[in-house]
Amino acid sequence: ERALQGPGVARRGRPSLSRAKLHGLRHMCAGRTAAGGSFQRRALWVLAFCTSLGLLLSWSSNRLLYWLSFPSHTRVHREWSRQLPFPAVTVCNNNPLRFPRLSKGDLYYAGHWLGLLLPNRTARPLVSELLRGDEPRRQWFRKLADFRLFLPPRHFEGISAAFMDRLGHQLEDMLLSCKYRGELCGPHNFSSVFTKYGKCYMFNSGEDGKPLLTTVKGGTGNGLEIMLDIQQDEYLPIWGETEETTFEAGVKVQIHSQSEPPFIQELGFGVAPGFQTFVATQEQRLTYLPPPWGECRSSEMGLDFFPVYSITACRIDCETRYIVENCNCRMVHMPGDAPFCTPEQHKECAEPALGLLAEKDSNYCLCRTPCNLTRYNKELSMVKIPSKTSAKYLEKKFNKSEKYISENILVLDIFFEALNYETIEQKKAYEVAALLGDIGGQMGLFIGASILTILELFDYIYELIKEKLLDLLGKEEDEGSHDENVSTCDTMPNHSETISHTVNVPLQTALGTLEEIAC
Repeated sequence: ERALQGPGVARRGRPSLSRAKLHGLRHMCAGRTAAGGSFQRRALWVLAFCTSLGLLLSWSSNRLLYWLSFPSHTRVHREWSRQLPFPAVTVCNNNPLRFPRLSKGDLYYAGHWLGLLLPNRTARPLVSELLRGDEPRRQWFRKLADFRLFLPPRHFEGISAAFMDRLGHQLEDMLLSCKYRGELCGPHNFSSVFTKYGKCYMFNSGEDGKPLLTTVKGGTGNGLEIMLDIQQDEYLPIWGETEETTFEAGVKVQIHSQSEPPFIQELGFGVAPGFQTFVATQEQRLTYLPPPWGECRSSEMGLDFFPVYSITACRIDCETRYIVENCNCRMVHMPGDAPFCTPEQHKECAEPALGLLAEKDSNYCLCRTPCNLTRYNKELSMVKIPSKTSAKYLEKKFNKSEKYISENILVLDIFFEALNYETIEQKKAYEVAALLGDIGGQMGLFIGASILTILELFDYIYELIKEKLLDLLGKEEDEGSHDENVSTCDTMPNHSETISHTVNVPLQTALGTLEEIAC
């Protein structure tokens, strides 16, 4: 039956590329007898189609390479809010230890580390020279540094949190007044925290179940205002220059979020005595993209000692692990359960190792930016205190001289500049939808194609392969039938004399030319 259908019937079901919606193909596949089907016309259409296809591939590859470069852009937007959470404020006195609070045991064990004693535990002559103007204190120090009849305690706690807490400046002594949004506050609104400056104090920490404070207005008087006495008379005497020597008098302040530990030795700003310092701040909420678009690290990826990732937490975490590995102890501002460093370990190992870690160019402390970050911009201004008209009043109020007030008392006023915040977002500049849109637009421009057109091409290729396979299978079947007919004729009687004519039936439709197959 297949053979009797003839070649005309078989070709009527053959797929034709000229029926595709792709622009130019019907002109390329026009038959020789069709109108406008000359060879020259078809060659021009082939050239035009190949040129358009080349431009399409070139532009599409350009867009694909741009997408694979994972570009990004930054969006800055300012948003207003009815109320804003007030940041944490950490305050540290520039002097870590109070000189008059040293005991004989403290001086015996830590005197060399503090620079007050020589290695043989005798008083450093330069210190006595510095105290010449204050004879009572000079005599007190000479008596304190006389260890001839002193029996040192068997155990020394090291430079521990208890040591720094006992000898550090106490907030109850420093804080002269405190107001938040016009309401009185006090030491109970602060919590203790240890940094490289020793014992510091954090306002609005949110610890111990304390609710976070908020503000509903911007400007002076709608934030934190504190008056501090830095107690400069209790500063340790400076006899020379070392890496740890500080010549400043005043406090260091850092404004940060509650989830971020203070790193005040690098990120803090100074506030001087004898001035009222105004700090106008603005909250910024930054969002960065993870790899491959950016280099941020997820905040959920905790560290060894901190539950939330931040750059400062990473730095402290890294420094702690480095000091513990190299010195088998930790400094007072470092978390963990390793023993605190002794004064000897401080001087001989911990401080040099920490300096080496900061100086050397290595990837040991490689801290990436978190994907979500809150920071606070600051604008500082200051005025001199006390004024001539207020000097007498302050002298009477605090029972201090005008000279003492100008050398020791400062006022710090921190407030939001306005009740708004900035959002800075790193966004993907080129996503998959844009890539498909660009390629689809160029397909329509150059070859007039769409996704459905491409599917038609694949459907044509499928039908063409299917047709060829059926033709090959039909040829094998027809050859087998022809062999059977020949063997049957050899055994059957000859009836040729009863047949008046013969019929030649083609066994297979002959394969067409390349042009007939494609078009």
